[in-house]
Amino acid sequence: MQPLLILQLLILLAVANGTPVAAKRIFGDRLAVPLDGGTVFLDGRPLFGPAKTFRGVIVSLMATPLAASLLGLPWQLGALVGALAIAGDLFSSFVKRRMGLPSSSMAIGLDQIPESLFPLFAARIFVPVGLLDVVVGVAIFFAGEIILSRILFRLNLRDRPY
Repeated sequence: MQPLLILQLLILLAVANGTPVAAKRIFGDRLAVPLDGGTVFLDGRPLFGPAKTFRGVIVSLMATPLAASLLGLPWQLGALVGALAIAGDLFSSFVKRRMGLPSSSMAIGLDQIPESLFPLFAARIFVPVGLLDVVVGVAIFFAGEIILSRILFRLNLRDRPY
């Protein structure tokens, strides 16, 4: 197991998932164009919902490679982690809409696992991450996101306490 590498990857996940939240706080509703453009799926529900925006994707895809470089990791790893964290988040949103859950609603596990599992597993392309590292990273991200989101809510940096 590689604790330092896991920590670095968790930092990248935090950047990938945190920068859209920071951008929302900074810009409010400005530039918050929904990624799905209001498209509804075959079931009549939104594809992703209004909380998934181009602004969030762009800031995440810009910040995560920069963070990787600052951590001494390949910028391409940061780009991969950012892109797959977003893909995992979009997957979760898509599934939650199919389940009839409203945008920004909580679904324990579904909200944390895809957005950490996808990028951590794929990170193996650039860095020597084993399956145990991936499992440990997902578990830490899972617990950390639940704890941190409650703290950020109390600090008025998140809209919901999950």
